[in-house]
Amino acid sequence: MFKRKFPSLSSLGSDGNTSFLRAARAGHLDKVLDHLKNNVDINTSNANGLNALHLASKDGHLEVVTELLKRGANVDSATKKGNTALHIASLAGQEDVVRLLVETGASVNVQSQNGFTPLYMAAQENHDNVVKFLLSNGANQSLATEDGFTPLAVAMQQGHDKVVAVLLENDTRGKVRLPALHIAAKKDDCKAAALLLQNEHNPDVTSKSGFTPLHIASHYGNQGIANLLLNKGADVNYSAKHNITPLHVAAKWGKSNMVGLLLEKGANIESKTRDGLTPLHCAARSGHEQVVDMLLERGAPISCKTKNGLAPLHMSSQGDHVDAARILLYHRAPVDEVTVDYLTALHVAAHCGHVRVAKLLLDRKADSNARALNGFTPLHIACKKNRIKVVELLLKHGASIEATTESGLTPLHVASFMGCMNIVIYLLQNEANPDVPTVRGETPLHLAARANQTDIIRILLRNGAQVDARARELQTPLHIAARLGNVDIVMLLLQHGAVVDSTTKDLYTALHIAAKEGQDEVKYLVGRRIMDHVDTLYLIDRFWARKIEYFI
Repeated sequence: MFKRKFPSLSSLGSDGNTSFLRAARAGHLDKVLDHLKNNVDINTSNANGLNALHLASKDGHLEVVTELLKRGANVDSATKKGNTALHIASLAGQEDVVRLLVETGASVNVQSQNGFTPLYMAAQENHDNVVKFLLSNGANQSLATEDGFTPLAVAMQQGHDKVVAVLLENDTRGKVRLPALHIAAKKDDCKAAALLLQNEHNPDVTSKSGFTPLHIASHYGNQGIANLLLNKGADVNYSAKHNITPLHVAAKWGKSNMVGLLLEKGANIESKTRDGLTPLHCAARSGHEQVVDMLLERGAPISCKTKNGLAPLHMSSQGDHVDAARILLYHRAPVDEVTVDYLTALHVAAHCGHVRVAKLLLDRKADSNARALNGFTPLHIACKKNRIKVVELLLKHGASIEATTESGLTPLHVASFMGCMNIVIYLLQNEANPDVPTVRGETPLHLAARANQTDIIRILLRNGAQVDARARELQTPLHIAARLGNVDIVMLLLQHGAVVDSTTKDLYTALHIAAKEGQDEVKYLVGRRIMDHVDTLYLIDRFWARKIEYFI
C-alpha cells in the first residue's frame, strides 16, 4: 500500500504565499516557520502591498514579528500607500510591537504617501502610550500631512484629551510651558489653531510671560497663522510684557514679510517698549537692513530715542551692523546724534571696537572729538577698552591726542591706567605728552603706579616721563607705589632716579608711608636706599674735610 504524497507548501505558488500571509496575520508561528523552511519569500505581499510583517504587526503577534525580523524581514518595507509596519502597529496601538520595531531600527519619522507618520497614526487613534514611546524615541511632532494636519491637530479634532496633553507636555518639556494656541502659532499649525479658535478660543490669550500667539507667530515669521489670528480678531498692537508689540518682535528677528503683514493690518510703526525702543531700534540693533529699510520707507521716525537717548544709529553701531548703519545714514540719520550722556554713535563704535562702523561714521563726517558728558572723546573710550585699531583710525581722522576729560584725563592717562601697552606705545610714538597733569595734578605715571602697571611705567620712563612728578598733595609715583606695597615698581622708580626722601604735603616720605601701611618689603627697600644715600653723603663729607685739611 502506497502513502499519498502531498505537495510541499512552497510548491503551491501563490496559494503558498497567501497561506503564509494568512498564518502571519493569525499569529500561527509554527505555520509561518514551516513556510519559511520551504523557501517562501519573507517579503512577499498581497495586492495592497501588505507583507507578513505588516499583518503580524497589525494584530500584535509579537513572536511572529520577532521571528520575521530575526530572519531578515525588511523593517521599513512599505505598502502601496507608503505605510510601514511601524505605521500599522502605531495605528493599531500595539505597544510591544511598536517597541520591538523601533529597537530593531524602524524609521520613526517615515511618512506615507499622504504624509502620515507613525506618531500621527497613534495620535489619531488615541493611543497615548504609543505616542509617549514614539516621542521619547525621536518622533517629530511638527511633521504634517499633505492637508496640513499635525499629530496635535488631529488629536484636537478627535477630542483625544490624553494625547493632546502628552503632545503639549513634550513640546514644552524643559522650557516655559506654552498654551496650545501658542504652540500652534510656533509651528504654523493652522489646522490646530483653527480648531482651537473654532471653540471660541481667545486669539489674544497670553502665556505666563505675557505674550500672545501673534507675538509667537511674529517671532517665527509664520504668516499663515498670523493671518488666521488677525482674521479672528487678534490685536495687532497688543502690548505684552514691557510693552512689546508683535511688530517689535518681527523687526527684532528680521521677519520682513511678517513686518509687512503687520503694517498692512494696522501695526503702529511708532510703538515704544518700556525702555523706549521702537521697531526701528529693534531692527537696527539686530542688523536686519531689509527691515530697517522697509520701516524707514513706511515712515518710521529715524531720530526717535530710547529713555537713555539711544537713536537707531547708536543701535546699529553697537552691533557692528555696517549695512544697517549705512541705510540709516542714507535716510539722513544725524551722524552726531547724542544720548542723555552725550554719547554719539562713534563713541559706541569705539567702545565696542567696531572698526567698520567707526570708519563709515568718520567718512560721513562724524566728529572725532565729540565730548560725552564726562568729557570722554571716542579716543578716550577706545583707549579704555583697548581698541588699538579704533585708536589708529581715530588719530588718522583728526582725533586730538591731548584731549582732556572733565577731570583732566588724556587718552594716555586712560591707556596707562588700564595697562593697554600697545596703545600707550602708539600714543607716545604719535607725540603724546607723558607729563600732562590731571585736575588733581596726576600724570600718566601716577595713574600707572596706582594701577600697579609695572610694564607701562617702564615704557613711560623710557619715553621721558618725569619720575618725580608731583600731584596736588605733592605725591610722587614713588609715594603711591610705597602705599600699595609694589616692590617692583618701587625698585623701577628708584633705578630711574626717584628722590627717595621727597615729602608729600603732610611731610610723609615713601618710608613713612610704607611703615604706616605695613608694607615691610618696601620699607626695607626704601630704608636701604636711604642708608646708601646717607653713607654716600658721609663719604663725600669726609673727602672734602680731608681736602680742606690738606690745603690748611
